[in-house]
Amino acid sequence: MNFKREIPLIIIVLIPFIYLAYIWSSLPETVPTHWNYKGEIDDWGSKNSLILITFLLSAVTYILFTIIPLIDPKKRIQTMGNKYHNLKFLMVLFMSALAIFIIYSVKEQSITNPSLVIFAIGILFMLLGNYMKTIKANYFIGIRTPWTLENESVWKRTHKLAGKLWFVGGLAIAISSLTASKKFNSIFFISVTLLITLIPFVYSYLEYKKIRK
Repeated sequence: MNFKREIPLIIIVLIPFIYLAYIWSSLPETVPTHWNYKGEIDDWGSKNSLILITFLLSAVTYILFTIIPLIDPKKRIQTMGNKYHNLKFLMVLFMSALAIFIIYSVKEQSITNPSLVIFAIGILFMLLGNYMKTIKANYFIGIRTPWTLENESVWKRTHKLAGKLWFVGGLAIAISSLTASKKFNSIFFISVTLLITLIPFVYSYLEYKKIRK
């Protein structure tokens, strides 16, 4: 592990905790913990839950992406080099930004624009789509089905298709979040997410059966 390269990531992980500590005394004991698709508060809880939310989003993401290459039995992820580090950086940055957004929304007791989160996820899907074809066969990240793990050719073909689907799906989600109603955005987001997840799953099975024949 290159510890100098990890320093920016550790700083990004700590920023949400620093922000939470800065505003902690100004937060009431009971804070909003959930909003509906309209941006209306529909659940409340202790402000201590913000510590857990921040830890799960930023710190756990960093820890998982740090541990995965070390426990990968085939050591395939290590061969990705900078591509894996860039993916790790992207996910840690996104999760830390999401944690900050949640803390800020709790502080203000309002989400000014719920579609902003959907837009950000759409952009994330697009970026992940670009990474799909670079992911080596492994047990931790990517489209891990019994058929992709069984056959490297199936893995490559599935991730090539998935990369295109995730990019197009993410683009559609981002555009929809800027143009459609809040209710439509929620339905459209869930529908597209299911499609770009299920289609590669089914495709990997069909490709595996084709190769076996």
